[in-house]
Amino acid sequence: MESVKNNIVLEPKVYLVGKPALAKKGLADFFNDENIFFAIQNEPLTRMKFLEPKQKDWTINTDNPAEILCMTAGKICYDAYGKGNNDIEPYIKNIIESGHHSVIEHAQWNFIIKGSRIWSHEHVRHRIGIGISQRSQRYVKESDANFVLRPEIAKNPEAKKIFENLIKESQKAYDRLIEIVSEDIKEQIPDSTLRIKTVRSSSRSVMPNATETYIFWSANARALRHYIDLRANKHADQEIRKTAIQILKIMQAEAPNIFDDYEIKKTAEGFEVAITKLDRCLDRIKKQLEEQYETRNDEIKLKEQVIAEILKVIESKILQTKNIQFLKPQMK
Repeated sequence: MESVKNNIVLEPKVYLVGKPALAKKGLADFFNDENIFFAIQNEPLTRMKFLEPKQKDWTINTDNPAEILCMTAGKICYDAYGKGNNDIEPYIKNIIESGHHSVIEHAQWNFIIKGSRIWSHEHVRHRIGIGISQRSQRYVKESDANFVLRPEIAKNPEAKKIFENLIKESQKAYDRLIEIVSEDIKEQIPDSTLRIKTVRSSSRSVMPNATETYIFWSANARALRHYIDLRANKHADQEIRKTAIQILKIMQAEAPNIFDDYEIKKTAEGFEVAITKLDRCLDRIKKQLEEQYETRNDEIKLKEQVIAEILKVIESKILQTKNIQFLKPQMK
């Protein structure tokens, strides 16, 4: 019997392949036209300072292209070059906390991500501010495909054996269908390219959700934060959660001032999640509310329902305004 290639991978994998860059000449031309002295740290991009009357002065204290683009977008909104907060760290923090997230849409990164088709079905639901190009099973033959083994199955020998047997049978069925369908339609569809697509499209129907796929994925900073909020928390499926955590770790190195308000922690179950300011605020409020209630055994259920309703209202308000400033006063 023909042997079946059995490639098993255990984790999704994220590769950063593209990042923001500055067109310094364009920035210099713009600021010169606006009579603004502009420097990136100690590097002047425009004409000499005070060469012209009433010249505005703006020196930015970072050389991070993504953060420069976002800060420039914010300054343009209010014509605030050289005014107000010019320190990149508190400036970006204020932008995020105040809900002015449109300015962080101007920084975009590119990734190649590998994961199962279980993962990709969830991943591609994120579309706003995102570009997606996925490996096609119509064009690519899957005879040598990899398969993603979930940790819950990997740790149990019997479960792992069931998984391995299933993917072997799926691969054999796939290869046999390629042969059968190709033979059946060779006269009906003489065009070889169309025939190949038809054959592979039909045969892929027996490939499991665990089949590995590749996605070229581009996202701006706002979309990335939204993705991390939804997919790096304890309620997300483990594979997309691992993907989101990998992305967050990359972004905290790439644009720390945009992503450092997230904290990565391990849960009691031993997996990593991202804790946001929203999470921390809700946890604090929950503890404060719990301390205010007198707990008797016959009132526990009612107490939990009341707290849940209060938290629901608070969370809804936060998500609507994207602003947690109103939570700062301590509850009495």
